[in-house]
Amino acid sequence: MVAILQFPGTNCEKDMEYVYKNLLGAQTAIVSHKEVALPYDTSLVIIPGGFSYGDYLRSGAIARFAPVMKNTILYAQNGGLVLGICNGFQILSEAKLLPGVLKRNNNLSFISKKQKIKIINTNNRFLSEYSSNQIISLPIAHADGSYYTDKETLESLRENHQILFEYVDNPNGSVNSIAGICNKEKNIFGLMPHPERAVESILGGCDGLAMLRSLL
Repeated sequence: MVAILQFPGTNCEKDMEYVYKNLLGAQTAIVSHKEVALPYDTSLVIIPGGFSYGDYLRSGAIARFAPVMKNTILYAQNGGLVLGICNGFQILSEAKLLPGVLKRNNNLSFISKKQKIKIINTNNRFLSEYSSNQIISLPIAHADGSYYTDKETLESLRENHQILFEYVDNPNGSVNSIAGICNKEKNIFGLMPHPERAVESILGGCDGLAMLRSLL
């Protein structure tokens, strides 16, 4: 079961449901922020993009305290696969499941475009169908997508091979062009690009489909 979380302001849950249900043939469930438990047979949790709670306080800061997150955090801490995309990455950061923060883009503007991404590490479930240093193209759409962390944490991310994605031609000022990271155990992945928007040729490319498929 692929559990797709939904908060007030989430806007990518239907896209993700379409990919897993219609293209990959998986069982899916859209899980409300009000729920206190994930479906019993959950094998993957996805926190999709959007603007949870309108980003009124700080991106992801309110969603982190939603009832469904308590069980999601326990699921992640017990080794369950969790994928956070865009606002989902921000929520994972706010929940301290991933280090660092996502701050306002350097140009202080919302960025929406196709972006070239360099794959850094494939020794994980999320990117196992790709090659190291492969360049793919995925859409980005965010105002608070500039990744930042301190020097010590950055060194730790490098040493533990937790940096999975880097931007080619950094669009938002992320430190070291980081576009996606995982935890040390490599079961939690947060990324700003949208793989679910690059799954069919009609969308302009299929570079994101292998990532989503690899998690089944």
